[in-house]
Amino acid sequence: MILWGLLGSLAAGSMTAVGALPVAFGRSVSPQARDTMLGFAAGVMLSASFFSLILPGLERGAAVYGGVVASALLAGAGIAAGAAMVAALNRWLPHEHFITGPEGADPGALPRIWLFVIAITIHNFPEGMAVGVGFGSGDIGHGLSLAIGIGLQNAPEGLAVAVALRGQGYSAARAVWIATLTGLVEPVGGVIGAAAVTVSAYALPFGLTFAAGAMLYIISHEIIPETHRHGHQDRATTGLIAGLILMLVLDVTLG
Repeated sequence: MILWGLLGSLAAGSMTAVGALPVAFGRSVSPQARDTMLGFAAGVMLSASFFSLILPGLERGAAVYGGVVASALLAGAGIAAGAAMVAALNRWLPHEHFITGPEGADPGALPRIWLFVIAITIHNFPEGMAVGVGFGSGDIGHGLSLAIGIGLQNAPEGLAVAVALRGQGYSAARAVWIATLTGLVEPVGGVIGAAAVTVSAYALPFGLTFAAGAMLYIISHEIIPETHRHGHQDRATTGLIAGLILMLVLDVTLG
């Protein structure tokens, strides 16, 4: 299951490079299309958080701990802990977003490009962890649906990162290369997530909801505000609904 978690999260992370490829050929994307695609990514993550992580976590928790109340309390603790982890990384790690600017600790002499990379890494790590936890549950179909869903939403994110880097003055080749590297943190999260939940059946319910909480924080704190920043709320919401439905179908048919 750890190997499946590694391979699944690696495949999902590699879609970041696929999404960035148009920039290598001089293609760009309109702000409206960008916000629609990021809305789609948010919809996939939102659907995956509930249908692929929280609901299975509640079911496994009820089976392991012998009651729905204990399962619900554990799920709530897992969600809160996952969100708190990402919030702490946001606070402690120096990083910079393309639009909102610098956040976190004092970066000192750290080059600006590394601040961008750290910001994207904070975003991508929980996604890889979610894929790893999905495979770590022992259900290959469940993990596969998460890997496909996260991979699909990584493509527009990769394009958005590459376009933003081009806007900062980086060459097309370097923008694509950096976007590709940011996706490679996902296999790290995948291995950690799969290993953590395969240790014990008692850890699985918490691991599933922990991964969900981390992604929910990113959706609310990063993606949705970004898609609404330029007045394209309608397009972004349409993309979100489309992504949510697609991930729901993937989870039902594969998981």
